[in-house]
Amino acid sequence: MARTSGAKCRLCRREGMKLYLKGTKCEGEKCTLNKRPHAPGQQGSRRKNISNYGKQLREKQKAKRIYGILERQFRNYVLNSLKTKGVTGEVLLHNLETRFDNVVYRSGFAVSRGQARQLIRYGVFLVNDKKVDIPSQQLKVGDIIKPVSFDKIQLREGFVLPEWLQANVKEKYVKFLRLPTQDDVQEKVDIPSIVEYYSR
Repeated sequence: MARTSGAKCRLCRREGMKLYLKGTKCEGEKCTLNKRPHAPGQQGSRRKNISNYGKQLREKQKAKRIYGILERQFRNYVLNSLKTKGVTGEVLLHNLETRFDNVVYRSGFAVSRGQARQLIRYGVFLVNDKKVDIPSQQLKVGDIIKPVSFDKIQLREGFVLPEWLQANVKEKYVKFLRLPTQDDVQEKVDIPSIVEYYSR
């Protein structure tokens, strides 16, 4: 499985916002962005006046890093969204948010998307009572996500379940209720800028 290696805190500092790549550390006082809010590298070298192309590039990089996707796969998501009927930005958002690893993270079963991918690869989760070990699998409305055993997962404390997911406490599962909208997404990403970047 391809993944981004290197210091994750540098990615947050480069984008100037918390991307929640390291789970609980990002929410506490030990977050590197709190101590060093400037971009990594030689201090003072970051340009204040950024071009329109630069803004689009930064939004694209930010989205890639939030969802933990490499360039080729992310580009395929955008190109498929451009070919699909409907509003391209909404289709792209749906493709990103309905990834299996993202839904596991949004459900609170993992402290980060990286951990969610690892747990999925280990076969810890069931989708509609079938074991699925592909983090990039697209889920559909009505799908039910359930851990094989709660002993193998670490529930995220203090999180709020998005409105597009529904938890059944008695049966211990999460149901994919509806497609998410931009307002449902915690991390603010300018999706139209990403579409414009790839439409050049």
